[in-house]
Amino acid sequence: MISTIFQFINAAIIQGIPLLFGSTGEIITEKSGNLNLGIPGIMYVGGISGIIGGYLYEHGNESPNAILCVLISMLASLAGSALMSLIYVFLTTTLKANQNVTGLALTTFGVGVGNFFGGSLLKFFNESGSISLINTGLAYKASLPFASKLGIFGETFLSFGFLAYLAVIIAIVTSFILNKTRTGLNLRAIGENPATADAAGINVTKYKYLSTIVGGMVAGLGGLYFVMDYTAGAWTNNGFGDRGWLAIAIVIFALWKPKSAILSSFLFGGLYIICVYIPGLSSSAKEIIKMLPYVVTIIVLIIISARKKKEHQPPQSLGLTYFREER
Repeated sequence: MISTIFQFINAAIIQGIPLLFGSTGEIITEKSGNLNLGIPGIMYVGGISGIIGGYLYEHGNESPNAILCVLISMLASLAGSALMSLIYVFLTTTLKANQNVTGLALTTFGVGVGNFFGGSLLKFFNESGSISLINTGLAYKASLPFASKLGIFGETFLSFGFLAYLAVIIAIVTSFILNKTRTGLNLRAIGENPATADAAGINVTKYKYLSTIVGGMVAGLGGLYFVMDYTAGAWTNNGFGDRGWLAIAIVIFALWKPKSAILSSFLFGGLYIICVYIPGLSSSAKEIIKMLPYVVTIIVLIIISARKKKEHQPPQSLGLTYFREER
């Protein structure tokens, strides 16, 4: 029984890591007032970009270096995610396009790009089969060397690849920047009232561009983690499922706080797979249980809306287009 509980905790953390990347990235973006519903598509592009970068390197080297496998695939993933985020912020900030429509279009586009290259990459090199980056996957999954010596604790909490720890570090650093630095203060001011921030001399456009692109790059690492660590370097079309939308739901559940997103992501990761650990469930019951993260998010949204506490509300200008000439 005890071993099963620890196995469940370990699996919940594994499921929660891509959600943590996605939610942290979305929090960074939303703090500037940009509601980027394109996060699921960005995660897809981050994943397939990493696959493409890793494949091109492995394909051209008989003995690929593990460090270069990680470095090249990660840079490719960050570049792909940044490009997708740049498209979003250019359309919404410079061209003043509707944020909801742009985000949804970006998700559809990102999923299509991922599935297209995931199904066609090998054909470009006159190869058949499915994509499997064994060397790159092993490099990402490498755990701490002393984890196995610490018994069940090490196996449960220290048996992950480096991206798992990076996700937690990024969330903590993000929280510090948002709450303890002038940059974070300026960003939060823009999210609350861009006209007032603009009048105070803060470059609204620059902050919106930077926060959206950085947030997208962080979210893209969630896609990279899924394909390189979770599936060990293999790509499956539509394999991400609804994890991108869960990441957006976590932003609300965590009340736009990166530190809260850490435990929230692991909780949602556990809810996502808890049906596997409950014996005797029918297929319909499993699907109902998979709805729990969304049901919990709706309940939290109702509670925080009813309490009307300022610190529990989203940025005041979230989703609104800022027209400088109207201030």
